[in-house]
Amino acid sequence: MSFDELLKDLQGQKTIVEDPNHISLGKLFNEAFISRHSNSASFDELLEKGNFQAKSWEEIDNILEELLDRHIARETDFANWKAMLDTATKEYNGKS
Repeated sequence: MSFDELLKDLQGQKTIVEDPNHISLGKLFNEAFISRHSNSASFDELLEKGNFQAKSWEEIDNILEELLDRHIARETDFANWKAMLDTATKEYNGKS
């Protein structure tokens, strides 16, 4: 991070620009994907069922992986978080 970016961030002036290499959670885990692989209507609903809250990749990374794996295995047709992430990424890349 450059000094100017740091200064803007500290002053609350940072502009939010989506990195094209990092797709948002909502786009990657869209409603069609979630409803096809679980009984939830959205990614937020899926997380809420496990008492998780995450709106960003950083927040997802802060969830204990073991807990997230168990929740994904219980609530979806995936064995764990990595399997779900890999499938969603492949599907997204195939569509874009």
